[in-house]
Amino acid sequence: MESTVTKKVNREEFISKGVNPGNSSDYDIKLTMDTNGNFQFELTGLIKNLSTDDWEQLTFYFIPNIFTKSVSPELENPSTVNFHNISIDGKKVVYTLERDTLNIQLPHKLKPNQEVKVYFSYELTFPEQGLRFTKSNNGNFHLAQFYPMLATYRNSRWNKESYRDRGETYHTGFSNFKLTYDIPKGFTFVSSSDKEVFPSSNVGSIEAKNIKEIFVAILKDPILVENDGGPSVRVFGFNENKEKLYREIADEAIAAINYFEEIMGPYPFKQFDIIVDGMGMEYPGIVTVGSIYNTGPSNSQELKNMVIHEIAHQWFYGIVSNDPYSDAWLDEGFAVFAASLFKLSKLKETEDYNSMYRPDPNLELPVNLPLNQYESNMSSYVYGKSARKLWELFKDNGEVKEAEKFLKIYYHFYKYKEIDTKEFVRFVKYYFDLKDDTLFEGWLELEK
Repeated sequence: MESTVTKKVNREEFISKGVNPGNSSDYDIKLTMDTNGNFQFELTGLIKNLSTDDWEQLTFYFIPNIFTKSVSPELENPSTVNFHNISIDGKKVVYTLERDTLNIQLPHKLKPNQEVKVYFSYELTFPEQGLRFTKSNNGNFHLAQFYPMLATYRNSRWNKESYRDRGETYHTGFSNFKLTYDIPKGFTFVSSSDKEVFPSSNVGSIEAKNIKEIFVAILKDPILVENDGGPSVRVFGFNENKEKLYREIADEAIAAINYFEEIMGPYPFKQFDIIVDGMGMEYPGIVTVGSIYNTGPSNSQELKNMVIHEIAHQWFYGIVSNDPYSDAWLDEGFAVFAASLFKLSKLKETEDYNSMYRPDPNLELPVNLPLNQYESNMSSYVYGKSARKLWELFKDNGEVKEAEKFLKIYYHFYKYKEIDTKEFVRFVKYYFDLKDDTLFEGWLELEK
């Protein structure tokens, strides 16, 4: 490929355009767990209409319902869901719950810039073979997407797609959270909050602001390995014979966080938690690692690589947002790309990106299609091909150092905003002073 980097333009003139989430939402959650693993929740959501339309209903993701017996009859130990009350401004409302779609009929139209307060009271039990929302083999509870999550709103509709078990098929805006909890003795409370201590109290409260979602883990007798210096990195494991590995994971995490802060911008929390249990998945301020879609335990190097990838997501998803259903490549591809740059920085250029990620000529589709338009090879596009194409922007022009500069400026323009493919193309054309779309032909669908 010929050089794609031309004379840089004055970047101070560029005005980034984030995608409007269509709403804002603050959540106040009360969580109570009994000794039998039954959970009671009360949640109040303050929701504001930031669109230009009048709303007649609210649409939420409620993913725990996916793992109930009626929706997933193949599960031996499914979840149970029971809503006691859903009300708006103190009055019960009509609602429907089908698979993971919770629709609530508004008692009156919600006009632009108006707010409404929604109250939920419900109880849950957890599935033992759930995906992310699950009770793990170690007796831990992973509270992923455990609450009604307000969908984004755009193009005069609620942006809610059908649940899929591959990729993230839910998309929310940045929100503020308050959560109080009461859990049995013998369990440790860990979450997206960055002010927790170990061992945790069994009754407490946390806050987390301006995050995409909140994750909670309730852990049974974890082993803690903790490093100080910069963000506190805490690794929670469950095998006494693997404390050395947990220490290595913590050291690798600190190195990665320091690198990403240097080349992009600040890590947004004072603490970073790693739970070595379950599948590899990112959440604000906390990740789980262990396997990829329950394929079995990963070896030590795979675990470390998984941790680096999930840390990269703290920037790409956690700070620079995107819709993971329609533009999954913008967080997965960027996370792979950033993690690879970290690996190259450690190798002291004894290996280059070209040898690490070779192109696959059989991947003919664009990388930015909605998830339902890929078959079993979705990951090859949104993780592999997209990261490779990002590298091709720089492989003949400064390579690693130029890529690092690009990521820093990209982060600067889009932190705490949502970006889509159209805006990415606009930014790249400005950054590289490109006159046409030739650079994107064959790997991005520009007519979405």
